[in-house]
Amino acid sequence: MPSLRLLVLFGSQTGTAQDVAERLGREARRRRLACRVQDLDSYAVADLIREPLVIFVCATAGQGEPPDNMRNFWRFIFRKNLLATSLCQLDFAVLGLGDSSYAKFNFVAKKLHRRLLQLGGSALLPACLGDEQHELGPDAAIDPWLVALWEKVLGLYPVPAELTEIPRGVPLPSTFTLQLFQDVPNTVPQELTVSSLDPHQPPSESQPFLAPMVTNERVTGPSHFQDVRLIEFDITGSGISFVAGDVVLIQPSNSATHAQQFCQVLGLDPDQWFTLQPREPGVSSPPGLPQPCSVWHLVTQYLDIASVPRRSFFELLACLSPHELEREKLLELSSTTGQEALCEYCSRPRRTILEVLCDFPHSAGAIPADYLLDLIPRIRPRAFSIASSLLTHPNRLQILMAVVQYQTRLREPRRGLCSSWLASLNPGQGSVQVPLWVRPGSLAFPESPDTPVIMVGPGTGVAPFRAAIQERVAQGKTGNFLFFGCRWRDQDFYWEAEWQELEKRGCLTLITAFSREQDQKVYVQHRLQELGPLVWELLDRRGACFYLAGNAKFMPADVTEALTSLFQQHGGLSSPDAAAYLDRLQRTLRFQVETWA
Repeated sequence: MPSLRLLVLFGSQTGTAQDVAERLGREARRRRLACRVQDLDSYAVADLIREPLVIFVCATAGQGEPPDNMRNFWRFIFRKNLLATSLCQLDFAVLGLGDSSYAKFNFVAKKLHRRLLQLGGSALLPACLGDEQHELGPDAAIDPWLVALWEKVLGLYPVPAELTEIPRGVPLPSTFTLQLFQDVPNTVPQELTVSSLDPHQPPSESQPFLAPMVTNERVTGPSHFQDVRLIEFDITGSGISFVAGDVVLIQPSNSATHAQQFCQVLGLDPDQWFTLQPREPGVSSPPGLPQPCSVWHLVTQYLDIASVPRRSFFELLACLSPHELEREKLLELSSTTGQEALCEYCSRPRRTILEVLCDFPHSAGAIPADYLLDLIPRIRPRAFSIASSLLTHPNRLQILMAVVQYQTRLREPRRGLCSSWLASLNPGQGSVQVPLWVRPGSLAFPESPDTPVIMVGPGTGVAPFRAAIQERVAQGKTGNFLFFGCRWRDQDFYWEAEWQELEKRGCLTLITAFSREQDQKVYVQHRLQELGPLVWELLDRRGACFYLAGNAKFMPADVTEALTSLFQQHGGLSSPDAAAYLDRLQRTLRFQVETWA
């Protein structure tokens, strides 16, 4: 390979940006370019001044924040003391992944592109802005952008003519080889226990705390369409502490049924043990995978066989398939022209990796074990708003969780991996432990006891506000205003008795919207408008902070519209001034939002 080393750095929240970064790495290697791919926070950012060519792949999380694994990089790159010539030797390109239904679409990619230019970097291309809302997904923007990118790169750094491009249908070497044991190894990794935790380090993704589940209670009525659970964990001795607004991350497992089916389709022995050997120097073992490891542990705890496969899955499976008809179909689904067919087959009906492998049995049965970690992504932790305060529930952590289940045109209902797994656990039938850890969330509540807070939390969006209200009441803070919305008072009015008790004590003002209890649907945004004079007085005269949490689809835009409308009606502002007022609230962190898809 030529002496140029291309560097691909990614910031990924859900795995999409990592998948795209790894695609870039594969495409570089096919073009005989040496390439490193790593997440931004594992890269020594001070070394950027010595890099000739870097491609940044970054998602935008939440309301315009950088993903968790690029936050340290983000803080460094925006330091005010960096010189305008810091990156004058750097050629770069930025590929962004976002969702145009959010106000701050691809905010991170746009801002990073501008910052790299400010520091003297040379952009090979305008930033690519992939959009999850496009009917073909982000690839609609990424595919043509990559064609232009490789033209630029190979123009600047030509490859010797004798090094021809590796064709698409030929598999690249696997990242790891699996060294199999003939018998169970003598030294089997210790299962994670409370006693095995490092007492000096708080629990984290690499070292989660196995929290005993105390209760798992359905809190919606028996006739309600949705199963919502209040789940409590015992965190005694974990070293975990949290405040209102923080989130807990939970590492789920695949069901035994799915794991057995996967092993059967691939012809794997679940009792087989192995160790991983990287093919190239400098490649570390995957985090969270013990060495040595059993196939059963790999399949139940690590490989995300219940996820919807990305295009790269079909591309690699096609390379590995010995079956002509299946290989032909897989190549079509992984091609640029086959993206509509892939969308129809996989994305729209939410077909899983396991189901696809069952549809391509000859290909599945021929997958070399070495390629499993290249083919299937790892199970990612799921984040939940913490719904309790340590001041009210010492040594306990509670979440409010909707069990994800829905129907597509496929016969089997679609189920959320983590919520279905948690819902299936029954602490009444024996000890149940769940791997978890805590990190700061995007909501921060005011320290001052005199600052009122307005909280708008329809449905399970009320979870972080229960933590906040419990915390604030325990600290003697008044001025708590909660707008809560649900369908029916008797079916999904979470914590009704708790709110009523706090109202009686004068600690809370509760405003409810039961959308289905009258002919005309009433939502939280309607209640905000009805109480416009109160909301305006709290915000404008008493310096209140406004918080919004819940489903990202329509509600945030509807609430924002209601606010700008009441600013005009009760504050006498023009439309542009109302928008500027809201923008000022956001910039000063007096308007904070936490939403999820």
